[in-house]
Amino acid sequence: MDFAFRTIHLPKRFPLTISRGTITGSDNLFLTVTEDGVTGLGEMAPGSTEGAATAAEGEAQLRAFLAQPLPGSIHAIWAGAREAGVAPCALAALDMALWDLRARQAGLPVHRLLGLSPVAVPTSLTVGINPPEVVRERVPLLLAQGARALKVKLGTPDGIEADKAMFSAVLESLGEAKPLLRVDANGGWSLDDARHMMAWLAERGVDYIEQPLARGQEDALPHLFRDRALPIYLDESCRMSSDIPGFAAHVDGVNLKLMKCGGITEALRIVATARAHELKTMIGCMGESSVAIAAGAALSELFDFIDLDSHLNLAPDPASGLTFANGRTLPTDAPGHGAALNA
Repeated sequence: MDFAFRTIHLPKRFPLTISRGTITGSDNLFLTVTEDGVTGLGEMAPGSTEGAATAAEGEAQLRAFLAQPLPGSIHAIWAGAREAGVAPCALAALDMALWDLRARQAGLPVHRLLGLSPVAVPTSLTVGINPPEVVRERVPLLLAQGARALKVKLGTPDGIEADKAMFSAVLESLGEAKPLLRVDANGGWSLDDARHMMAWLAERGVDYIEQPLARGQEDALPHLFRDRALPIYLDESCRMSSDIPGFAAHVDGVNLKLMKCGGITEALRIVATARAHELKTMIGCMGESSVAIAAGAALSELFDFIDLDSHLNLAPDPASGLTFANGRTLPTDAPGHGAALNA
Protein backbone atom coordinates (compact mmCIF):
# COMPACT_ATOMS: atom_id res chain seq x y z
CA MET A 1 0.00 0.00 0.00
CA ASP A 2 1.09 3.56 -0.73
CA PHE A 3 -0.03 6.43 1.50
CA ALA A 4 -0.20 10.17 0.81
CA PHE A 5 -1.25 13.14 2.94
CA ARG A 6 -2.72 16.55 2.23
CA THR A 7 -3.91 19.31 4.57
CA ILE A 8 -6.75 21.60 3.48
CA HIS A 9 -8.24 24.56 5.33
CA LEU A 10 -12.02 24.29 5.73
CA PRO A 11 -13.56 27.73 6.45
CA LYS A 12 -17.06 27.74 7.88
CA ARG A 13 -19.87 29.65 6.20
CA PHE A 14 -21.13 30.64 9.65
CA PRO A 15 -18.99 30.40 12.82
CA LEU A 16 -20.23 27.65 15.14
CA THR A 17 -20.47 28.52 18.83
CA ILE A 18 -21.12 25.83 21.43
CA SER A 19 -20.79 25.86 25.21
CA ARG A 20 -17.00 25.44 24.99
CA GLY A 21 -16.20 28.14 22.43
CA THR A 22 -16.46 29.29 18.80
CA ILE A 23 -15.09 27.54 15.70
CA THR A 24 -14.59 29.43 12.43
CA GLY A 25 -12.85 26.67 10.48
CA SER A 26 -10.21 23.97 10.69
CA ASP A 27 -7.17 22.55 8.91
CA ASN A 28 -8.19 18.98 8.09
CA LEU A 29 -5.91 16.13 7.08
CA PHE A 30 -6.80 13.99 4.07
CA LEU A 31 -5.20 10.58 3.60
CA THR A 32 -5.13 8.42 0.49
CA VAL A 33 -4.20 4.75 0.42
CA THR A 34 -3.48 3.12 -2.93
CA GLU A 35 -3.19 -0.56 -3.69
CA ASP A 36 -3.00 -2.14 -7.15
CA GLY A 37 -4.11 1.10 -8.79
CA VAL A 38 -7.19 1.60 -6.58
CA THR A 39 -7.28 4.48 -4.10
CA GLY A 40 -9.26 5.01 -0.90
CA LEU A 41 -9.73 8.40 0.76
CA GLY A 42 -10.10 9.37 4.42
CA GLU A 43 -10.28 12.56 6.48
CA MET A 44 -9.23 13.73 9.92
CA ALA A 45 -10.84 16.72 11.64
CA PRO A 46 -8.35 17.58 14.41
CA GLY A 47 -9.33 17.99 18.03
CA SER A 48 -7.37 18.21 21.26
CA THR A 49 -9.93 16.04 23.06
CA GLU A 50 -9.54 13.46 20.27
CA GLY A 51 -5.77 13.20 20.76
CA ALA A 52 -4.42 15.29 17.88
CA ALA A 53 -4.96 19.04 18.04
CA THR A 54 -3.54 19.73 14.56
CA ALA A 55 -3.36 18.07 11.17
CA ALA A 56 0.43 17.98 11.48
CA GLU A 57 0.22 16.09 14.76
CA GLY A 58 -2.19 13.55 13.28
CA GLU A 59 -0.03 13.09 10.20
CA ALA A 60 3.08 12.49 12.32
CA GLN A 61 1.27 9.82 14.34
CA LEU A 62 0.02 8.10 11.20
CA ARG A 63 3.39 8.23 9.44
CA ALA A 64 5.08 6.63 12.43
CA PHE A 65 2.51 3.82 12.53
CA LEU A 66 2.47 3.26 8.77
CA ALA A 67 6.26 2.96 8.66
CA GLN A 68 5.84 -0.50 10.22
CA PRO A 69 4.54 -3.63 8.49
CA LEU A 70 0.74 -3.60 8.67
CA PRO A 71 -1.55 -6.46 9.71
CA GLY A 72 -3.76 -7.88 7.00
CA SER A 73 -7.29 -6.84 7.93
CA ILE A 74 -8.91 -3.48 8.62
CA HIS A 75 -9.87 -4.63 12.12
CA ALA A 76 -6.29 -5.71 12.86
CA ILE A 77 -4.90 -2.42 11.53
CA TRP A 78 -7.36 -0.49 13.71
CA ALA A 79 -6.30 -2.44 16.80
CA GLY A 80 -2.62 -2.01 15.99
CA ALA A 81 -2.99 1.74 15.51
CA ARG A 82 -4.81 2.09 18.83
CA GLU A 83 -2.10 0.11 20.58
CA ALA A 84 0.52 2.34 18.94
CA GLY A 85 -1.18 5.46 20.36
CA VAL A 86 -2.61 6.89 17.15
CA ALA A 87 -5.26 9.48 18.08
CA PRO A 88 -8.84 8.45 17.29
CA CYS A 89 -9.35 11.38 14.90
CA ALA A 90 -6.20 10.44 12.97
CA LEU A 91 -7.13 6.77 13.03
CA ALA A 92 -10.54 7.70 11.62
CA ALA A 93 -8.85 8.99 8.45
CA LEU A 94 -6.91 5.75 7.99
CA ASP A 95 -9.87 3.53 8.83
CA MET A 96 -12.34 5.20 6.46
CA ALA A 97 -9.71 5.26 3.70
CA LEU A 98 -9.24 1.50 4.10
CA TRP A 99 -12.99 0.83 4.02
CA ASP A 100 -13.25 3.08 0.94
CA LEU A 101 -10.39 1.16 -0.70
CA ARG A 102 -11.84 -2.29 -0.01
CA ALA A 103 -15.30 -1.25 -1.19
CA ARG A 104 -13.86 0.23 -4.38
CA GLN A 105 -11.90 -2.94 -5.00
CA ALA A 106 -15.12 -4.93 -4.56
CA GLY A 107 -17.04 -2.55 -6.84
CA LEU A 108 -19.54 -1.84 -4.06
CA PRO A 109 -20.62 1.18 -2.02
CA VAL A 110 -19.45 0.91 1.60
CA HIS A 111 -23.01 0.51 2.86
CA ARG A 112 -23.57 -2.53 0.64
CA LEU A 113 -20.21 -4.01 1.61
CA LEU A 114 -21.46 -3.82 5.21
CA GLY A 115 -24.82 -5.33 4.34
CA LEU A 116 -26.72 -2.06 4.78
CA SER A 117 -29.16 -0.08 2.66
CA PRO A 118 -28.96 3.66 1.92
CA VAL A 119 -32.01 4.37 4.12
CA ALA A 120 -31.57 7.48 6.31
CA VAL A 121 -33.73 9.52 8.67
CA PRO A 122 -33.62 13.34 8.30
CA THR A 123 -30.37 14.88 9.45
CA SER A 124 -30.42 17.71 11.98
CA LEU A 125 -28.98 21.03 10.78
CA THR A 126 -27.22 22.86 13.59
CA VAL A 127 -28.15 26.21 15.10
CA GLY A 128 -25.12 27.40 17.07
CA ILE A 129 -25.26 29.53 20.21
CA ASN A 130 -26.05 33.07 19.07
CA PRO A 131 -27.88 36.17 20.25
CA PRO A 132 -31.61 36.04 19.46
CA GLU A 133 -31.27 38.59 16.65
CA VAL A 134 -28.72 36.37 14.86
CA VAL A 135 -30.88 33.29 15.41
CA ARG A 136 -33.79 35.04 13.70
CA GLU A 137 -31.59 35.52 10.63
CA ARG A 138 -29.97 32.09 10.67
CA VAL A 139 -32.95 29.75 11.15
CA PRO A 140 -34.81 30.83 7.97
CA LEU A 141 -31.61 30.15 5.99
CA LEU A 142 -31.46 26.60 7.34
CA LEU A 143 -35.13 26.05 6.56
CA ALA A 144 -34.57 27.34 3.03
CA GLN A 145 -31.68 24.89 2.74
CA GLY A 146 -34.17 22.08 3.22
CA ALA A 147 -33.89 21.36 6.94
CA ARG A 148 -36.51 19.01 8.34
CA ALA A 149 -34.83 18.85 11.74
CA LEU A 150 -32.88 21.44 13.74
CA LYS A 151 -30.37 20.79 16.50
CA VAL A 152 -30.14 23.84 18.74
CA LYS A 153 -26.96 24.34 20.72
CA LEU A 154 -27.56 25.57 24.27
CA GLY A 155 -25.50 25.59 27.45
CA THR A 156 -24.16 29.10 27.02
CA PRO A 157 -21.90 30.38 29.82
CA ASP A 158 -24.38 33.28 30.08
CA GLY A 159 -26.82 30.98 31.84
CA ILE A 160 -30.16 29.32 31.26
CA GLU A 161 -32.11 32.57 30.86
CA ALA A 162 -29.93 33.31 27.82
CA ASP A 163 -30.60 29.75 26.64
CA LYS A 164 -34.33 30.33 26.96
CA ALA A 165 -34.15 33.62 25.06
CA MET A 166 -32.22 31.97 22.24
CA PHE A 167 -34.52 28.97 21.99
CA SER A 168 -37.56 31.25 22.02
CA ALA A 169 -36.01 33.09 19.06
CA VAL A 170 -35.70 29.76 17.24
CA LEU A 171 -39.40 29.09 17.77
CA GLU A 172 -40.31 32.60 16.61
CA SER A 173 -38.25 32.09 13.43
CA LEU A 174 -40.01 28.92 12.28
CA GLY A 175 -43.04 30.61 10.77
CA GLU A 176 -45.28 27.91 9.33
CA ALA A 177 -42.47 25.36 9.25
CA LYS A 178 -42.60 22.44 11.67
CA PRO A 179 -39.13 20.90 11.76
CA LEU A 180 -38.17 18.36 14.38
CA LEU A 181 -36.40 20.11 17.26
CA ARG A 182 -33.48 18.69 19.24
CA VAL A 183 -31.17 20.36 21.80
CA ASP A 184 -27.49 19.78 22.53
CA ALA A 185 -26.09 21.39 25.68
CA ASN A 186 -22.54 20.09 25.10
CA GLY A 187 -22.20 19.56 28.85
CA GLY A 188 -22.93 23.20 29.62
CA TRP A 189 -25.48 22.73 32.43
CA SER A 190 -25.39 21.89 36.12
CA LEU A 191 -27.63 19.09 37.34
CA ASP A 192 -30.28 21.53 38.60
CA ASP A 193 -30.17 23.60 35.40
CA ALA A 194 -30.39 20.46 33.28
CA ARG A 195 -33.47 19.24 35.13
CA HIS A 196 -35.13 22.65 34.83
CA MET A 197 -34.24 23.14 31.17
CA MET A 198 -35.34 19.66 30.14
CA ALA A 199 -38.81 20.29 31.59
CA TRP A 200 -38.95 23.72 29.93
CA LEU A 201 -37.86 22.35 26.55
CA ALA A 202 -40.24 19.38 26.74
CA GLU A 203 -43.12 21.85 26.97
CA ARG A 204 -41.88 23.39 23.70
CA GLY A 205 -41.83 20.25 21.62
CA VAL A 206 -38.18 19.17 21.80
CA ASP A 207 -37.45 15.51 20.93
CA TYR A 208 -34.47 14.88 23.23
CA ILE A 209 -31.53 16.46 25.01
CA GLU A 210 -27.95 15.64 24.15
CA GLN A 211 -25.10 15.73 26.70
CA PRO A 212 -26.84 17.83 29.38
CA LEU A 213 -23.97 17.34 31.85
CA ALA A 214 -20.26 17.65 31.28
CA ARG A 215 -18.12 14.63 30.59
CA GLY A 216 -16.86 13.37 33.95
CA GLN A 217 -20.20 13.99 35.66
CA GLU A 218 -21.71 10.64 34.69
CA ASP A 219 -22.24 9.85 38.39
CA ALA A 220 -25.02 12.47 38.36
CA LEU A 221 -26.89 10.81 35.50
CA PRO A 222 -29.02 8.52 37.73
CA HIS A 223 -30.46 11.60 39.46
CA LEU A 224 -31.26 13.27 36.13
CA PHE A 225 -32.51 10.13 34.44
CA ARG A 226 -34.94 9.06 37.15
CA ASP A 227 -37.54 11.79 36.51
CA ARG A 228 -36.30 13.05 33.15
CA ALA A 229 -38.68 15.15 31.09
CA LEU A 230 -36.84 14.29 27.85
CA PRO A 231 -34.80 11.35 26.55
CA ILE A 232 -31.08 11.74 27.28
CA TYR A 233 -28.35 11.01 24.74
CA LEU A 234 -24.66 11.12 25.54
CA ASP A 235 -22.01 12.45 23.16
CA GLU A 236 -18.81 13.65 24.82
CA SER A 237 -19.20 10.93 27.47
CA CYS A 238 -19.29 8.19 24.82
CA ARG A 239 -16.07 7.75 22.86
CA MET A 240 -15.57 4.02 22.58
CA SER A 241 -17.86 1.01 22.88
CA SER A 242 -16.22 0.19 26.22
CA ASP A 243 -17.66 3.42 27.70
CA ILE A 244 -21.28 2.33 27.26
CA PRO A 245 -21.78 -0.30 29.99
CA GLY A 246 -20.87 2.20 32.71
CA PHE A 247 -23.78 4.54 32.01
CA ALA A 248 -26.19 2.44 29.92
CA ALA A 249 -28.79 2.12 32.70
CA HIS A 250 -29.11 5.90 33.01
CA VAL A 251 -29.44 7.17 29.43
CA ASP A 252 -31.72 6.59 26.45
CA GLY A 253 -29.11 6.58 23.72
CA VAL A 254 -25.61 7.43 22.53
CA ASN A 255 -24.18 9.68 19.85
CA LEU A 256 -21.05 8.42 18.14
CA LYS A 257 -18.71 10.42 15.95
CA LEU A 258 -16.12 8.89 13.65
CA MET A 259 -13.51 11.36 14.91
CA LYS A 260 -14.12 10.34 18.52
CA CYS A 261 -14.10 6.60 18.02
CA GLY A 262 -11.51 6.16 15.26
CA GLY A 263 -13.69 5.46 12.24
CA ILE A 264 -16.15 2.94 10.86
CA THR A 265 -14.62 -0.10 12.57
CA GLU A 266 -15.29 1.09 16.12
CA ALA A 267 -18.54 2.77 15.10
CA LEU A 268 -19.92 -0.67 14.29
CA ARG A 269 -18.91 -1.89 17.75
CA ILE A 270 -20.54 1.12 19.42
CA VAL A 271 -23.82 0.45 17.63
CA ALA A 272 -23.71 -3.23 18.56
CA THR A 273 -22.95 -2.45 22.20
CA ALA A 274 -25.67 0.20 22.40
CA ARG A 275 -28.25 -2.16 20.92
CA ALA A 276 -27.19 -4.91 23.33
CA HIS A 277 -28.04 -2.48 26.15
CA GLU A 278 -31.35 -1.55 24.45
CA LEU A 279 -30.20 2.00 23.74
CA LYS A 280 -31.00 4.11 20.72
CA THR A 281 -28.26 5.39 18.45
CA MET A 282 -27.22 8.61 16.80
CA ILE A 283 -24.32 9.63 14.58
CA GLY A 284 -22.90 13.14 14.62
CA CYS A 285 -19.93 14.95 13.15
CA MET A 286 -17.25 17.52 13.86
CA GLY A 287 -15.78 20.04 11.40
CA GLU A 288 -15.74 17.58 8.50
CA SER A 289 -16.05 17.82 4.73
CA SER A 290 -18.13 15.55 2.52
CA VAL A 291 -15.38 12.90 2.74
CA ALA A 292 -15.85 12.01 6.42
CA ILE A 293 -19.57 12.76 6.20
CA ALA A 294 -19.87 10.23 3.36
CA ALA A 295 -18.15 7.60 5.50
CA GLY A 296 -20.65 8.27 8.28
CA ALA A 297 -23.59 8.34 5.89
CA ALA A 298 -22.67 4.84 4.72
CA LEU A 299 -23.82 3.66 8.16
CA SER A 300 -27.09 5.62 8.12
CA GLU A 301 -29.42 2.65 8.39
CA LEU A 302 -27.99 1.86 11.84
CA PHE A 303 -29.12 5.11 13.48
CA ASP A 304 -32.32 6.43 15.00
CA PHE A 305 -31.07 10.02 14.70
CA ILE A 306 -28.52 11.59 12.35
CA ASP A 307 -26.52 14.82 12.66
CA LEU A 308 -24.38 14.75 9.51
CA ASP A 309 -24.43 18.37 8.46
CA SER A 310 -20.98 19.94 8.91
CA HIS A 311 -20.25 19.86 5.15
CA LEU A 312 -23.30 22.05 4.58
CA ASN A 313 -21.70 24.86 6.62
CA LEU A 314 -18.44 25.04 4.66
CA ALA A 315 -17.47 27.79 2.24
CA PRO A 316 -16.49 25.90 0.22
CA ASP A 317 -16.67 22.17 0.80
CA PRO A 318 -13.46 20.84 -0.83
CA ALA A 319 -15.17 17.54 -1.64
CA SER A 320 -18.28 16.31 -3.41
CA GLY A 321 -20.25 13.11 -3.89
CA LEU A 322 -22.98 13.36 -1.25
CA THR A 323 -26.65 14.13 -1.79
CA PHE A 324 -28.76 16.26 0.56
CA ALA A 325 -32.38 15.66 -0.41
CA ASN A 326 -35.67 15.92 1.46
CA GLY A 327 -33.71 16.85 4.59
CA ARG A 328 -31.55 13.73 4.42
CA THR A 329 -27.81 13.29 3.95
CA LEU A 330 -27.72 10.26 1.71
CA PRO A 331 -24.92 7.84 0.83
CA THR A 332 -24.11 7.30 -2.81
CA ASP A 333 -24.39 4.11 -4.85
CA ALA A 334 -20.90 4.65 -6.28
CA PRO A 335 -18.15 2.22 -5.18
CA GLY A 336 -16.58 3.19 -1.87
CA HIS A 337 -18.04 5.93 0.30
CA GLY A 338 -18.55 7.95 -2.86
CA ALA A 339 -16.88 11.24 -1.90
CA ALA A 340 -13.84 12.72 -3.64
CA LEU A 341 -11.77 15.88 -3.32
CA ASN A 342 -12.65 18.41 -6.00
CA ALA A 343 -9.06 19.30 -6.87
